[in-house]
Amino acid sequence: MVTIPPHLIRQLRDEVASSIAGFKAYDVPAVCARLGLADGESSEAFNSKFKYAQNRLAEVDAQKVVRIAKKLLEEVTNYGLSECVAKIDEVGKPAVTELTRRRLMAVFTKRPLSTEIDEVEMIQRIWPAAEMPSPYGNAGGLLEDIYQHTVRNYDWEGDELLIQLGLLTCSQAQLFRFLKEVTGPIATKPEEQAELVKALNGHLQHDGFRLAVVGKLSGTPVYEVLRAVLGSPADQGISDALQAFDPDDVHARWIAAVDRRVDDPRGAITLARTLLEDVCKWILNEADVEYPDAADLPVLYRKLAKVLRLAPDDHTEQTFKQLLGSCQQIVELLGSLRSKLGDAHSAGPKKAKPLPRHAELAVNLSGTMATFLVETWRARKAEVAPSVPEVAGLSEE
Repeated sequence: MVTIPPHLIRQLRDEVASSIAGFKAYDVPAVCARLGLADGESSEAFNSKFKYAQNRLAEVDAQKVVRIAKKLLEEVTNYGLSECVAKIDEVGKPAVTELTRRRLMAVFTKRPLSTEIDEVEMIQRIWPAAEMPSPYGNAGGLLEDIYQHTVRNYDWEGDELLIQLGLLTCSQAQLFRFLKEVTGPIATKPEEQAELVKALNGHLQHDGFRLAVVGKLSGTPVYEVLRAVLGSPADQGISDALQAFDPDDVHARWIAAVDRRVDDPRGAITLARTLLEDVCKWILNEADVEYPDAADLPVLYRKLAKVLRLAPDDHTEQTFKQLLGSCQQIVELLGSLRSKLGDAHSAGPKKAKPLPRHAELAVNLSGTMATFLVETWRARKAEVAPSVPEVAGLSEE
């Protein structure tokens, strides 16, 4: 059983007592009894509803307080109480760090939270700002402050606004709710979605999370934050290797290709080829080998094969020659597949339509080849004085 931090239990007792105090004084004893708390005199509740509930909550253990809180949330809507329960439920689970939260907020320093609907309207879809206390003691609550500092006087940038809304300290569930809304089609134009998701995923990935497509609304993607565990152990191994090589572009391309395998096979096939182009160019750049800007995948691969000693002609062992020849064929076929089945060109009325299994084959082959190239490059860089020819870390014997 996970141990709940004492400060969260103290906060939970206060939130439960405050919620109970929201009932009429003459109803408080019955509410407490219904929640499994001790009976008491009505006069005590009329003196102080909060203390009536607080005194009885002090007599029960932490686990029972949590059960009472969850039962109470079936009857009332209370942001503070639901947040406290959510934080307790998240104890011991993978977390988004404060550093990552700050980096996520920084994305909105000069960028609006919403481009499709009014920013305040979007905020109210996520937070009950009118019920949240004002940091300045305004009677209108935090909502009044938001109007004052983002509408009447624009002196809160997006990150300052998010700090006031509590994004640094809110539950992870609330953070993920914000990320879902801010990247959703109600708040963001379709042409801006991919760029925003890429920027946010660049930070989320460091804590093992990512925004992934979970459906569509009127044809536009809907994203949710998921654990960055891919569909199979092979997917995860490729992901780990590519993230270590280049987390911002190469790994992001791989994740995008994986995400599209089921819902967008054409797009996934196109990204499968682009992933290999990325890897080839990144390694060639590191190796200080020039290549034409307009070079296509087969040209890039042949140049890279010479750098990595992966060309069939570089080896005498027939098995290696056949293996490396097959690798070259896979690369060329992926390039051809993109032209025939990808979304880089118009499909036309007679063009074959790829199925998810076709996209999975293309993406998995691309990921495997990309990992092979990255690992081979790492091995080549580590070589000091190789004594025998080597292919992918294996010696010819």
